[in-house]
Amino acid sequence: MSETNRTDKELIDGYRGGCLSDFELLVGRYQDQIYNYVFSLVRDRQLCDDIFQDTFVKIIRVIKAGVYKDEGKFIQFAMRIAHNLVIDHFRKESRIPMVESSSEDYNYVDNAPITDPSVEQGMIVDQIHSDLRKMIELLPVEQREVLRMRIYDDLSFKEIADLTKVSINTALGRMRYALINLRKMAEMNNVSLSY
Repeated sequence: MSETNRTDKELIDGYRGGCLSDFELLVGRYQDQIYNYVFSLVRDRQLCDDIFQDTFVKIIRVIKAGVYKDEGKFIQFAMRIAHNLVIDHFRKESRIPMVESSSEDYNYVDNAPITDPSVEQGMIVDQIHSDLRKMIELLPVEQREVLRMRIYDDLSFKEIADLTKVSINTALGRMRYALINLRKMAEMNNVSLSY
């Protein structure tokens, strides 16, 4: 069988079996697609190179640890890792304190605060919302119901209690447990709910 006709699974299995050239073939198959995707997000060659390299280091770790589950979608798996590394980078960058210039030649245009959220901030917020929606779906029905009524419908706890036919204390308790459970899920899955 020609090397180019081998499936991703066959190449991964070959790499697990010790054949480094199989991993090189796999990288070669998708490197342009992954690199271009990362570059489209970060717009910086050096940063893109770093994230691209980190993506494949992480892929190697996952495969060697035996955690990778082949579902015939290696490219989606690789892109997800790359995407998460980009998000992690932007989260770290947003935590770096900015120092304003105090020199005489201060250029207001170059240092003016940007009021519109950046693309990076938008990506982080989208990822947080996506992670949060997935975790909310895992809550018990009563907790999920109270959380949605309070946050998304902006109802008071009295209104929630009336609609769900429970006491206000029960509605408050369900909300409290929903928030506790969300925090636990976020910690267990290493999900950041802030940027």
